[in-house]
Amino acid sequence: MKAPLIQIRNINVRYGNHVVLERISLDLNPGEMLSIVGPNGGGKTTLLKVILGTRPFENGTVQVLGKSPEHIPPGRIGFMPQLDASRTRFPIRAFDVVMMGRRAASRHRKLHGDNHAAVRKTLEEVGMLNQQQTPFRKLSGGQRQRVLIARALAMDPAILILDEPSTGLDVVSQEDFYRTLVRLKQERDMGIIMVSHDIGVVSGYVDNIACLNRQIHYHGTGDSIPDAVMEKVFGRNIQVLVHNPDCMTCQEHKHD
Repeated sequence: MKAPLIQIRNINVRYGNHVVLERISLDLNPGEMLSIVGPNGGGKTTLLKVILGTRPFENGTVQVLGKSPEHIPPGRIGFMPQLDASRTRFPIRAFDVVMMGRRAASRHRKLHGDNHAAVRKTLEEVGMLNQQQTPFRKLSGGQRQRVLIARALAMDPAILILDEPSTGLDVVSQEDFYRTLVRLKQERDMGIIMVSHDIGVVSGYVDNIACLNRQIHYHGTGDSIPDAVMEKVFGRNIQVLVHNPDCMTCQEHKHD
């Protein structure tokens, strides 16, 4: 069995006297797509910062690719932040956006092959090669997300982390986006962490889900989350649509 890409054991994180994360333990394995779901303020972004080595923690241990997070060379983790609408107006081509990721990684470690060829290959992987000369601001929301994935992939990462990647996408674009992620993690055998607040949409695509609200209340497949966990994490008045991408129907769960 391959060693976990990420291994977190019993950590706490505070902001002043306020405990944001408590007794967190979590693994990410090669070829696994994990979604971290929870409400706003539940600690999702803080947990990403711990993994990326930009937020200190108390107690426990964090190992990323067998090392402490702060010792991971840039580019081994491809990070796709939330799409900032203000940045979409910058006059830069899709090709140049992806090249930015390639060059950022090459400053810190040797990347084999021609950079231009690598960028074109990565754009082809996400189905955006034909739009490589299109200004980023003229792309649709789904196309922009694909280009940003390509930018992260151009670093040749072992781990891909995405923070609310489906924000602003319609349902059809979301499903197309998630299918792309499933294919990429299979082809590259990399680990993917995707932060989301929408447990219903991601449940049909990811391998495992971690329900986070200060603590991890559940870690397992998306089709067997107990009702009590949903209430603890999201509150009582929620409605979840559990999507199965292989059928035309959804299963609706209501918590009143």
